[in-house]
Amino acid sequence: MNEFEQRLHRMAVKPLPAEWRAEILAAALPVPPVMTRESWIGRLNAQLRAVLWPHPRAWAGLAAVWVVILLLHVSQRDAAPGGTEKAAPPSPETLVELRQQQQLLAELLGAHQTREADRPRTVSPRTKSAQIMMG
Repeated sequence: MNEFEQRLHRMAVKPLPAEWRAEILAAALPVPPVMTRESWIGRLNAQLRAVLWPHPRAWAGLAAVWVVILLLHVSQRDAAPGGTEKAAPPSPETLVELRQQQQLLAELLGAHQTREADRPRTVSPRTKSAQIMMG
């Protein structure tokens, strides 16, 4: 022990005054909570803690399983061929067959006259300079 500790050890301990004792014990006791408005986040946190606390490892495992499921779902969606790639234009033979089927359907339904929207358009190819001049 050093010199200070030895001096303290030799000193006599005096009793505390009774009023000091009451003050010290009152300060040591927990203060009852003041009624304040609790935020919704605080209430949600308290409720989640009450629900999740009995078995935190089980809940962590369940959360990990959901993360794995989500990752598998996202990876499958990215790997699947989707609408992001442009489809090849139909061949001329396919277009001819489609027009024939449309005409046959129109005849079967009794609509012998083709409407303006159904008629094929004839568009002459233009050069870029002609398109710029036309507006």
